Formats: sequence, structure tokens, C-alpha cells
Amino acid sequence: MRCYARRVSPEELATLTQLRRARDLIDREYAKPLDVPTIAQHALMSAAHFSRQFRAAYGETPYSYLMTRRVERAMALLRAGMSVTDACMAVGCTSLGSFSSRFTELTGETPSAYRAREHEAVKAMPSCEAKQQTRPRKQKKATLDESSSFEEAAAGVRS
Repeated sequence: MRCYARRVSPEELATLTQLRRARDLIDREYAKPLDVPTIAQHALMSAAHFSRQFRAAYGETPYSYLMTRRVERAMALLRAGMSVTDACMAVGCTSLGSFSSRFTELTGETPSAYRAREHEAVKAMPSCEAKQQTRPRKQKKATLDESSSFEEAAAGVRS
């Protein structure tokens, strides 16, 4: 069986280059006040077009990517002992409530619980490995269909 790679047109390559530039901006300037229109300007696109292209290329919206980077950096600050409020402000979030909600959504625990937990294993890892192992990943929520299927399965076991 042959594997055929699709050729990328010069226009697609230019778009990918602009998207990468925007993603690099987010990675570099995550602690500064960034919004999608500002990031889109760096990619030389309208905000709506940029959001669609970014999601198609990276699998998440630009805002979601920004917040994931912020949470990732906040996790490192919390492991180092910084307070939740200080970590929130240091990574560019202005609302402690929104920060805590997104942090909990991505990590499955509150920032306070994360800070209080032991992190000796992470401190012993090389930084490149620690970054990979502690990267926040959105927690999957059980859907109504999944929970009802679980209840049906449990009922079948009981009978």
C-alpha cells in the first residue's frame, strides 16, 4: 500500500506560517493582555477567519490555547509555592474566578488543591519531562448518554 502525502499549496503554507507566528506570540506574550483580534492582527487575518483557521490547524480556538498556556505556566508557579492570586495575576488573568474555573476544567482540581499537593516527583524530573507530564489536558465530562448507559449497565449487573 502506498502512502500519498497531500501537497500544500503556497497559499496554505503562507497561512500556516501566519498561524505559527500567532501561536508563537501567544507562547511568548501569554502574560500580557491578549485577545483574539490582537492575535489575529499579528497573523494578518480578520478575527473570525483567524479563529476558524487556528482551530482547523491546532484543534482548539486561539482563546482556549491561550488559557491552556496560562494554566500551564500557573501550575509551575503554584508548584514553586506562589499564592493562587499571585499566580493568576502573573500569568495575565484578571479574574480569579475565571482563572480558577478554567484551571479546574483543565486539571481536574482547584488551584488551591493543586498548590497544596506534593510535587516532589515533578521537581526530580528534567524540566523537559516535567513540562510534558504536567501539561494540562481538558478533563472529559460524562455526557448524558454515557451516564445513562452506565446506569443501564449497572442495573443489568444488579439483576
